[in-house]
Amino acid sequence: MLKDKKIIIGVTGSIAAYKVSPLVRLLIKEEAIVQVIMTPAAHDFVTPLTMATLSGQPVLTEPFNPVDGDWTSHVELGLWADLMLIAPATANTLAKMAGGIADNLLLTTYLSAKCPVFFAPAMDLDMYRHPTTKQNIEKLQSFGNQLIAPTEGELASGLCGAGRMEEPENIINILKEFFTKGWDFPAKKIMVTAGPTFEAIDPVRFIGNHSSGLMGFAIANEFAERGGDVTLISGPTALNAAEGINLVGVTSADEMHKACMENFEEADIIVMTAAVADYTPESVAEEKIKKSGDRMVLKLKPTKDILAEMGKKKKPGQFLVGFALETEDAVTNAEKKLKNKKLDLIVLNSPKDEGAAFGVETNKVTMITKDFQQTKYDLKLKLDVAIDIVDKIKELSV
Repeated sequence: MLKDKKIIIGVTGSIAAYKVSPLVRLLIKEEAIVQVIMTPAAHDFVTPLTMATLSGQPVLTEPFNPVDGDWTSHVELGLWADLMLIAPATANTLAKMAGGIADNLLLTTYLSAKCPVFFAPAMDLDMYRHPTTKQNIEKLQSFGNQLIAPTEGELASGLCGAGRMEEPENIINILKEFFTKGWDFPAKKIMVTAGPTFEAIDPVRFIGNHSSGLMGFAIANEFAERGGDVTLISGPTALNAAEGINLVGVTSADEMHKACMENFEEADIIVMTAAVADYTPESVAEEKIKKSGDRMVLKLKPTKDILAEMGKKKKPGQFLVGFALETEDAVTNAEKKLKNKKLDLIVLNSPKDEGAAFGVETNKVTMITKDFQQTKYDLKLKLDVAIDIVDKIKELSV
């Protein structure tokens, strides 16, 4: 999987630089082509001779040779590489990357890189959890860069906590997985909705549904793993989004509509898995409604049709995916929704299929394209269904 892959390893001034030696050795063992770039500060922790011996390539630090003026082109390096990995990435280097500062060869190469960029932070726990470091990491992820999160353990300071650079063997596995899956959506803006909406009746009661959000969260995570810049708009659930995903929490259909419209304009791909209420109470009682009489009549009004509005406003190049949960005439109703709402793809499922109801970890779907081509799938874990859906979107949109 890594054979003949051209990989730049950027080494910065951290005690964790000692881990780069086994990392380079493992890459060479996988038959990758490795070019090491070291910052001047990295020389205090590991020697260029060590890195050159292990990689089989001269180590680069300066933009030119002071003896003969021979220039090292950061632009050509940025075009040459299939992947760039900055490991260890210090707080100082992360801040410079996030701010676009280019005061050494590694940073100018980073700014010129056309390939996917991974970064593996290493620092003391208080530095790692400092608000500026968190902000810089989030900013780099918003650029499409991939975080290899540090682990917890004993640090150089003697303290224990998050900040240890990930182990070389695990980094190799992450890179293998990346090249296996591919970099399908580099910096593409993806909007996914998930979960139910709750429509208030009074301060303590609501109309809702049984959607768990599992399908939407799985799709959002899959997009993020493949390089997408993901915004996940979710109704009330107990789920947590993967690191790097912009999670927007909402409660009602009206809040879902507002959040979707705020993010829709810039999105390249929109996947609407949320089970949004079709109706909401005409009025919400200010106080808890007391039980009285034999029955209570609740008057409802339609909610805004978010998917239909998006279909009308969709721009060339945007890819819109809807979901259809149908209990009768499933294919016919799904195809009507596909056509009427101007979707590019619709994902159909039915709670009548065993193992495909709300709240379970499996699903069974049929995907229908805008030219009414059907692809049926067997019952699978929702994590695997998410892969199928993202694969289909890649096939049709990229």
